[in-house]
Amino acid sequence: MNFELKTLDLTAAALDKCDALIVLVTQTFKPGKDALTQLVGEALKAGDFETKPGKLLQLYRCPGMAAPRAVLAGTGDGSARQVRQAVQAAVGAIKAGPVRRVSICFVGAIAEVSGAAVRAAVLAAADVSYVYTTTKPSAEGRKIARVLLGVPDAAAVKAAFEHAVAAVVGVELTKEWANRPANHATPTLLADAAKALGKLPRVTCEVLGPKEVAKLGMGAFIAVAKGSEEPLRFIVLKYEGAAKAQAPVVLVGKGISFDTGGISIKPASEMDEMKFDMCGAASVLGVFRALAELKPALNVVGLIAACENMPDGRAVKPGDVVTSMSGQTIEVLNTDAEGRLVLCDALTYAERFKPRAVIDIATLTGACIVALGHVRSGLFSSDEALAGALLAAGESALDPCWRLPLDDEYAEGLKTNFADVANVAGRAGGAITAAKFLQRFSNKFAWAHLDIAGTAWKGGAVKGATARPVGLLLAYLLDQAGKEAVVPVKPARSAPKKVAKPD
Repeated sequence: MNFELKTLDLTAAALDKCDALIVLVTQTFKPGKDALTQLVGEALKAGDFETKPGKLLQLYRCPGMAAPRAVLAGTGDGSARQVRQAVQAAVGAIKAGPVRRVSICFVGAIAEVSGAAVRAAVLAAADVSYVYTTTKPSAEGRKIARVLLGVPDAAAVKAAFEHAVAAVVGVELTKEWANRPANHATPTLLADAAKALGKLPRVTCEVLGPKEVAKLGMGAFIAVAKGSEEPLRFIVLKYEGAAKAQAPVVLVGKGISFDTGGISIKPASEMDEMKFDMCGAASVLGVFRALAELKPALNVVGLIAACENMPDGRAVKPGDVVTSMSGQTIEVLNTDAEGRLVLCDALTYAERFKPRAVIDIATLTGACIVALGHVRSGLFSSDEALAGALLAAGESALDPCWRLPLDDEYAEGLKTNFADVANVAGRAGGAITAAKFLQRFSNKFAWAHLDIAGTAWKGGAVKGATARPVGLLLAYLLDQAGKEAVVPVKPARSAPKKVAKPD
């Protein structure tokens, strides 16, 4: 899907040769002298159209308009959230028709068209027109091939537009791998996808197999993989956009390519959706794909612990005790709490990079869905600055999360007579106790955990991956790169050498 940004007023937009013109209309709209705004004004006056977000009026073969189809779409106050809603509705209304070229035009003053609104429009157009076809050859693929965004001042929103286009590339890679059935997204195939990313600018990839992982002492990770015929893979991606001396941000993705629950087997109902248990890993792949496009001045490491959780004669059993890479022993009370076992060894591995921050991303607990539903991802963090930055990034990217507590009392249920820690602590506060387990392995760096069990995919008739939290992570990383780019002003030669220490 190709995107283009162009400075267009509504007179020029009406003459643009496309298959469909989408006109985004805010609540502050006032008609001008041109035919298109006059038409919008008449539709509003007659009550045939409203500027409430998502409200549409479809038109066909309007005089003076080059496009055979036009859609007036209400955007409310013109905020990014309401622009997203409008574009989703408008593109959704036309995507089934013979439409390949779409122009989306913003109505209003330059000040009303923010970079955030442009980002929202690009991502919404891509999201609603996305079609998965890899294992469904009978499916008709995406029809829309080109989207032009017409804005009052293209230069003012160019950076936001480029960010959005790069994010789409990453989002769609994430969707591709998350949507694939487990037999088309094995740990080996995920590793191959990562190796392909290693051919992109500034990106390198290393893949460790069972022998290398055993040498590292990743006993918790190995325990989860024991019951599967598919060999595990530990993937190390590096994006080097800054000096080697700059400490990286490390992203750790849970890569359970299929989760049966192991010996603590899951109910059969909706078990097919456990192919989505590698959405954390898929989001890391997507972020690296976008980084290769954006080339920010930042170092990022991606760690993916990929395996299947299967129940055969070699599988880890409830009550078994395994030794993690950190040396801590773990009593496996429930083999369906396997995500934290692969993540804990990946978190220990992350120590070698001396990171500025480590963020793990995992479809970890059903309890997080009970707590937050499918709107916000769960956020846990031992670092106030990191938590604040991730919360802000989620809001700006329209990919929100919500911070949950990490009180020490929640760890009481993880105590056991037979190991340093148990891998579960009962039903109550399950998302929190899972995070408390991971926190034990993150004491040497600023750490955050994103539980995306409720946000990484949708079920039912619209079943499929959402690619969350790629948007949140990219917003966070670009913000960090921006901060690194701020060069401190050197003091004048006459300035005193003694500098006051910060509070």
